[in-house]
Amino acid sequence: MNAPVNVDAARNVFFKQVEEPLVAYLEACLHCGQCADACHFHEASGDPRHTPAYKLFPIAKAYRSQKSPLSWLGLAPRITEKDLSEWEELLFDTCTMCGRCTTVCPMGIDIASIVGKARQAFVAAGLGPEDLLAAADFSRDHGSPLGLDPGKLEDRIEWLADENEIDIPLDKDKAEVLLTVSSIEMMKYPVSISAMAKIMNHAGVDYTFSTKGYEATNFGYLAGKADVAKIMVTRIAEAAEAVGAKTVVIPECGHAYGVLRWGGANILGKRMPFEVLHITEYMAKLKREGRLKLKPHNGSITYHDPCQISRRGGATEDARYLLDGFATDFREMTPTGNQNWCCGGGGGVQAIGRAAELRHQVFKIKIDQVEKTGAAALVSSCANCRLTMDESKAALGWKGGLESIVEIIADHLVEDGATAKAD
Repeated sequence: MNAPVNVDAARNVFFKQVEEPLVAYLEACLHCGQCADACHFHEASGDPRHTPAYKLFPIAKAYRSQKSPLSWLGLAPRITEKDLSEWEELLFDTCTMCGRCTTVCPMGIDIASIVGKARQAFVAAGLGPEDLLAAADFSRDHGSPLGLDPGKLEDRIEWLADENEIDIPLDKDKAEVLLTVSSIEMMKYPVSISAMAKIMNHAGVDYTFSTKGYEATNFGYLAGKADVAKIMVTRIAEAAEAVGAKTVVIPECGHAYGVLRWGGANILGKRMPFEVLHITEYMAKLKREGRLKLKPHNGSITYHDPCQISRRGGATEDARYLLDGFATDFREMTPTGNQNWCCGGGGGVQAIGRAAELRHQVFKIKIDQVEKTGAAALVSSCANCRLTMDESKAALGWKGGLESIVEIIADHLVEDGATAKAD
């Protein structure tokens, strides 16, 4: 039996989220509909409810119920349980918080940030997708959403080190760089972890993993559980400070990067004494310093820009700098860069089982993009994108190749004394 819905709690949280910038966004919306054509869910479904501006309605209704002239007379419409049921699907299942709508909005309304805040209201009301909320709770209680606790991390790193005959440091007392993981990678794409280690070893980086703070993916943020989001950020921050790390490197995970790089200090309420870089940014840094020596990659590839790394993260050009002079047959898809289409599974949508059918429809947009380039493989730098695309690829029977930028870089390292020859 489902617990009763706390509509009053949701109403109160919605109202508390209406800070001045959000009020400005609500008042600024022109209802022009340009965001509809920018949204992959609207593009795939044609459903007008999937217009991004429609996602402003929950906070708009809360605002008007408290601040409009009708509210003074007790006549303003109030949020109902029916409203919450409809909005849950719009705010969780059909929004990856990719920010593509903001790039075309003439008023610059950041709908992604509004959705992030609105999700907190659902948690307050005891609502939200059960599988997404469970992933957040599992992260809090067991260290990661996929059960990668410290013991399993230690076991898998030892296995990867033995399997690849490489050193992978864990729990060093001091290190310049703290390398984090995404449990999606460690449990589903472990080669990506050993690939990061190979690159670090190749470049002579002083780094370590830590059992005290390792999971970069933040399902607390994605699920609207602010307390869990803070726990996950705190674990990494404390682990970095304990080893004296000057840099924290986020693995191939988009939201993990966005939350820690752009939201970490706000979540903690204090400045973080270290730099946060995505693995593509860090590899680009190593290349600029002459510490990343590569032999050419000759297969035809195109690059998928993860939304939180490129459009919302600012690292669009670093991936292309890595590929420049390395990928001899690189083909940009259209649109590309900061206008690239989302994979359809970001923002926690990948973890919501009931959203799978529409998510697969969204991937048809990506298939069309890739096939127009004629490239043999689609390369990305986000494990969540990779998992989303792998599942949709299987569901749709697509035959295209999917690869990790970290893995192909690691496979083309030129060791000291070797000659850089094309593969």
